[in-house]
Amino acid sequence: MATPSDVSVPLIAVTAAVGAVVLLLVLLCNIAKKADDKDKDEGEEKKENGSSKQKKGQQFTKKARGPIKSTKQTKITFSHPWLAKTFKGPGSNILGLDFSPNGKYMIACSEDRALLVWNVKDFESKEFKIIRGNVDLDHATKVRFSPDSRAFIVSLCNGNSIRVYKLGKKPDGSPLVTAVSDFPQKHNAAEILDIGIASNGKFIMTCFKDTTILIWDLKGEVLATIDTHQMNNTHGAVSPCGRFVASSGFTPDVKVWEVVYDKGSNFKEVTKAFDLKGHKAGVYSFAFNCDSTRMASVSKDGTWKLWNTNVSYQQNQDPKLLYTGDFANTGPCLLAFSPDALTLAIAKGTTISLFDVNAGTCEEELTDVHSAYIKALSFDITSSFLVSTGDKAVQVIHNIPGVKAKIADLEGKKVKADGRAMKERLQTQIDAARMMYDALQKKIKSAA
Repeated sequence: MATPSDVSVPLIAVTAAVGAVVLLLVLLCNIAKKADDKDKDEGEEKKENGSSKQKKGQQFTKKARGPIKSTKQTKITFSHPWLAKTFKGPGSNILGLDFSPNGKYMIACSEDRALLVWNVKDFESKEFKIIRGNVDLDHATKVRFSPDSRAFIVSLCNGNSIRVYKLGKKPDGSPLVTAVSDFPQKHNAAEILDIGIASNGKFIMTCFKDTTILIWDLKGEVLATIDTHQMNNTHGAVSPCGRFVASSGFTPDVKVWEVVYDKGSNFKEVTKAFDLKGHKAGVYSFAFNCDSTRMASVSKDGTWKLWNTNVSYQQNQDPKLLYTGDFANTGPCLLAFSPDALTLAIAKGTTISLFDVNAGTCEEELTDVHSAYIKALSFDITSSFLVSTGDKAVQVIHNIPGVKAKIADLEGKKVKADGRAMKERLQTQIDAARMMYDALQKKIKSAA
């Protein structure tokens, strides 16, 4: 017969075994639960990471689409009845323009180091050729032709100096653009703002964004340094007559200096000639007509002014203000003055306003001419075309207001003319101008 002690031993063993099994199951359940929680956490983390990556991807996509959008914006879409030609440039924005003094060529420089030369006679033809050169190890911001139209200078962006080029021909007769020399960097405190060459070929000017203007000889030696005292320069230019350099800036005036040479054509000095005074705020831009007897200026005060600069400044005569016109001031702008002094163009942003100078009226406002702010604006030497650039193209526009203004100007001169011969001569010019205007109108209508 089994004793109680004999029975208790197996019972205890069984109980312990059962307890161990239960404990093992609990442990396994806890481990499984932790594993599930871990998997869940990892899944959520992956989901969050995926979402974060997706957001980052979306941000990247938006950033990536930025240039694509910009590319679409630079698509040439401007259209206007007065548009004569659109010259599509290289793959980057064009920064500077100029016309050769002989009236045959237009040159442009761009951000991708290109130098592009077009023939002006191609402005109204379907086909055209481009002479192309390159700026090695830099790119040009401004460009100006030499007086003989056989060479030109550019301002270098990185070098902040002048480089001289010549236009020549290869052995096969094809055109060739060749770099000749670089001027030394004499002023590195500010960037070059504008450059110019005197029409007499005696000097070159560089105007900087601070208050400095340098006058150079053609070999790259500095002849004189001018402090404009205008806090900062906004524009600088050499007059078409080759005697003056001028600048505008933060102050409400345009300052003009004469570069003086002796009878032996040796540089003598730079002296103050005159100031254009009358604006109430800083002057953005200014320009001369072909013989420097007229100047035009445009200011932050919302006005443009026409000046008679054919004065005896040596006898302290001041330029005479002829007219003040208004325009909607929305910030910095450019001004172009036709060589015949009959038309004025003001570019602000992507809009160009064309004014009849004698009447003082805005004849046309061209909007969205470029997809970016206009950087260069100029009339050709015959005052027949206005050209502009701000993106990858050059827009060539018929100067219709100029033709109308010429007719009105000639008719006014005829009324005041003495003598039959003079009146007949003026009438011949009036008839020719009217024929030109009618031909342009006919061309515009047929293109519409």
